[in-house]
Amino acid sequence: MKYNFDEIIPRRGTNSYKWDSAEDADVLPMWVADMDFRTAPPVVEALKKRVEHGIFGYVRVPDAYYEAVVNWFARRHAWRMEKEWIIYTTGVVPAISAVIKALTLPGDKVMVQTPVYNCFFSSIRNNGCEMIANPLVYRNRGYQIDFDDLERKASDPKVKLLLLCNPHNPAGRVWSKQELRRIGEICIRNNVFVVADEIHCELVFLGHEYTPFASISEEFLLNSVTFVSPSKAFNLAGLQIANIISADADVRRRIDKAININEVCDVNPFGVEALIAAYNEGEEWLEELKIYLFANYIYLKGYFETYLPEFPVMMLEGTYLVWVDCSVLRQASAEIVKDLLEKEKLWVNEGSLYGEAGEGFIRINIACPRQRLIDGLNRLRRTLDWQNSQRIQGG
Repeated sequence: MKYNFDEIIPRRGTNSYKWDSAEDADVLPMWVADMDFRTAPPVVEALKKRVEHGIFGYVRVPDAYYEAVVNWFARRHAWRMEKEWIIYTTGVVPAISAVIKALTLPGDKVMVQTPVYNCFFSSIRNNGCEMIANPLVYRNRGYQIDFDDLERKASDPKVKLLLLCNPHNPAGRVWSKQELRRIGEICIRNNVFVVADEIHCELVFLGHEYTPFASISEEFLLNSVTFVSPSKAFNLAGLQIANIISADADVRRRIDKAININEVCDVNPFGVEALIAAYNEGEEWLEELKIYLFANYIYLKGYFETYLPEFPVMMLEGTYLVWVDCSVLRQASAEIVKDLLEKEKLWVNEGSLYGEAGEGFIRINIACPRQRLIDGLNRLRRTLDWQNSQRIQGG
């Protein structure tokens, strides 16, 4: 490999939310969804150049920014968007909140497919809306969509939006074009608008293909908005840059108003420069990153099959977040995570964070050097073995 993803880069003491939230320096964090790798070298160089200028005033987003977004999605995903469709903002979570504010009224219902990214819940709640779950069906170490349940719940006239997670966090699914088409057809039949969070779209592994929901048809394009950002794929979360894509001028106007009301309309100079460099010059680095991440997943999967066969690991089609079934323990996921932290100083996410459908699961972030992953797996094994023996002894 040209890029060294095995390098251990110390992050503690850098005001990292992931690494500096634990007071104990021996805690190994495998929870927050950012990576322990340096970003692509062209991004670093672009930021160095910007820093050397020494003046960091208010930003006017240049044409080069829009061109980078448009060209990237056309080149990599055959989705040809117009510059005018793009609304920049500070992140996908602020974007979700702004879109819910723009397209619903308090008391309306917003559907999600659980288990799902926990910020969906707070964004719905904070806008005075009611969350409706279309639980994914768990079988054979993976998840499927319950289309009958989706149709039934979409038929409620109070349901205004579906928050679609594609690729899905934490289930690790990359929805096929056929699945997305069925979702879109159900939503159009029932006048439900699709809000597609596609932030993990670049982290899709061999044998699977990301399809932008809005690219499937003109009808889907006009009945949806899409969120994209280089932050997950290029490890840029702290630079706070994301884009809302909407082809409908009236919908854009309403979203733009909500973004201004929420005061998340101003981006910083580093986010702009990083996006341009990532999309224009970061492709080679990204392709090597994906190979490394998938090798990490294969290592983890083999480790579980050898040492922890009672704990099914979900198939990972995309993202670097592995979903593990710990239901054999018959223990709340929050308790499992608490034991991991207290006994082995390993910090992962409890499945219940992602809704009731996540109870009994844990989520593990594998975007780290292999040596660190092995350390985390050994810590995990010692605690899960102990918990399992306690269960067996207790009958």
